[in-house]
Amino acid sequence: VQLQASGGGLVQAGGSLRLSCAASGRGFSSYGMGWFRQAAGKEREFVAAIRWSGGSTSYADSVKGRFTISRDNAKNTVYLQMNSLKPEDTAVYYCGARYRDGHEYNYWGQGTQVTVSS
Repeated sequence: VQLQASGGGLVQAGGSLRLSCAASGRGFSSYGMGWFRQAAGKEREFVAAIRWSGGSTSYADSVKGRFTISRDNAKNTVYLQMNSLKPEDTAVYYCGARYRDGHEYNYWGQGTQVTVSS
């Protein structure tokens, strides 16, 4: 599975962005998908995940109520809708895939920069 993230950019605080992660290869619907982010000088952190079966979701406390993860298996794509953005959301955002919600994310996209100005 190859992942291609897109949709990042520069936005003012309070604004919105939608990130997309397109997967190539077969079996996308068998992969749990996640979004992570890494701010400058910090470690990569979990943002949101959606399970391969049933589509249940989970979020980091810092984004709960503001971000929404979703997937379209027909388009092999996972999305991250980000609303009410804050300067502290500034980071490179990565999508990851793990086969049938395994413990480790096996595949990663290249990252897309999100910058939120105050």
